[in-house]
Amino acid sequence: MIPGRDYIGVGVGAMVFDAEGRVFLAKRGPHASNERGYWEFPGGKVGFGEKLVDGLRREFREEYDMDIEVVDLLSVDDHILAQEKQHWVSLTYLARHTGGTPRIVEPGKCSEIGWFELTDLPTPLSVITELDLGHYRQRLGEAKTNREGREAGFARQGHSE
Repeated sequence: MIPGRDYIGVGVGAMVFDAEGRVFLAKRGPHASNERGYWEFPGGKVGFGEKLVDGLRREFREEYDMDIEVVDLLSVDDHILAQEKQHWVSLTYLARHTGGTPRIVEPGKCSEIGWFELTDLPTPLSVITELDLGHYRQRLGEAKTNREGREAGFARQGHSE
């Protein structure tokens, strides 16, 4: 039985940022299980009995020889690839790069890697990566709105005194 095909699979991924605020992406290689040639926020399958965050850290160590610190959960989405007859429940986290120089350890699964500015991402992006970007931008917009609201409230409060 194959996860994602014979039954709904569980996958984890992360938007990993470096100290300069760039995000790490990987281009799916010729032997990837789906979306070959598409750029993604990397991750992988969660094994039976494996905690989600542990699986995510393992995937980054195994495939890119790098360590990450998971900071927060960004989103949970259905990752449905109808043409490839696959269905995944995908959890995406926000994380920081904490160690190791990223390199491609499994060239069949990954053909390129890099650090990118959010305003200058490579294309094409995988389905789940497009969804993740939308969630991230929405979160940034909400944070900005909340910050501006607090600042406006503070200014109003200070102005009325």
